[in-house]
Amino acid sequence: MTKRFAAAVLRSYESRFTVEEVTLGAGPADGEILVRIAGCGMCRTDLAVRRSAGRSPLPAVLGHEGAGVVVETGGPDTGLGVGDHVVLSFDSCGHCRSCLGAAPAYCDSFASLNLFGGRKENAARFTDAAGIALAPRWFGQSSFAEYAMVPARNAVRVDSSLPIELLGPLGCGFLTGAGAVFTSFGTGPGDTIAVYGAGAVGLAAVMAATAAGALTVAVDRHPERLALAERLGASPLYAASAGLPERIRQLTGGGAQYALDTTGSARLINDALRALRPTGHLGLVARLHTALPLEPGSLDRGRRISHICEGDAVPGLLIPRLTGLWQAGRFPFDQLIRTYPLADINKAERDCDAGRVVKPVLIPAGAGTGR
Repeated sequence: MTKRFAAAVLRSYESRFTVEEVTLGAGPADGEILVRIAGCGMCRTDLAVRRSAGRSPLPAVLGHEGAGVVVETGGPDTGLGVGDHVVLSFDSCGHCRSCLGAAPAYCDSFASLNLFGGRKENAARFTDAAGIALAPRWFGQSSFAEYAMVPARNAVRVDSSLPIELLGPLGCGFLTGAGAVFTSFGTGPGDTIAVYGAGAVGLAAVMAATAAGALTVAVDRHPERLALAERLGASPLYAASAGLPERIRQLTGGGAQYALDTTGSARLINDALRALRPTGHLGLVARLHTALPLEPGSLDRGRRISHICEGDAVPGLLIPRLTGLWQAGRFPFDQLIRTYPLADINKAERDCDAGRVVKPVLIPAGAGTGR
């Protein structure tokens, strides 16, 4: 099988994306599926490739929040069939201690499979119009494209009545924020949580915390993001407010039990620790690029800090939970999305960088309706 289709290619760390014809030189191998992409979210991790100091191979097709329809399966054991609607999530090996322990985000091979080279088998099947091989699949997907070849374990079947073109961010960004609340923290009714940064991950955490019945505070520097967080159920606080930890302690009746930082700001991380109640837990999802100085006493009285990857989620369990909450009107993630044609990927990136959109979703030509 040779399949030609449009994809957004990043050729250098400084260049813009170019939508080009690429070629897929073979059909699905055992355990793989071919998916016609209906929509793909744009995540900060995609854009961070530009700052990866050469660790991410280029040229490449990025994109790792894809969703679409299965058009071909490889082998009898994928568990999926042609016509199934699927959300695509991160790759994992399935057999290391972490994967076997229901912690695929901590797979021993996570970095190599998702970030820095992909699977060794069937790695170089994408070529450009000149026949030059593109980098191996990004997060097992490379879904800034009309089609994606994906390990079946990356794919989660969803109800075909759902708006498939909007569901891709449930595979990473929204999964991370909601997973931190539901899985990492185990948040329940009456708990208190402070969320620092009201972007896609932070607002997903706000929605999940509201659905869980928690008292939620959202901290951000953009008034429009705070207004959105308030509509989603959080008490808003401006990030530069004087005495921020004291204000959070007042709002939460003595301190937040949980805090989630999505900003990577050392100042806000220290504020978050000071605003925790005794035995409180602060989770970090942003990658830190410098040393993190912690102020004296910030980790006393049982307070703790940890890094959270992909919301500690098992995608096959959490994604159906999130779609069920959306259907019940309790996780309105569609309010965070703005769609763009795949051809406008560079505009989507500019809008994302400028904070004009919370979650861009790219729609390949003819794949779905915009909103």
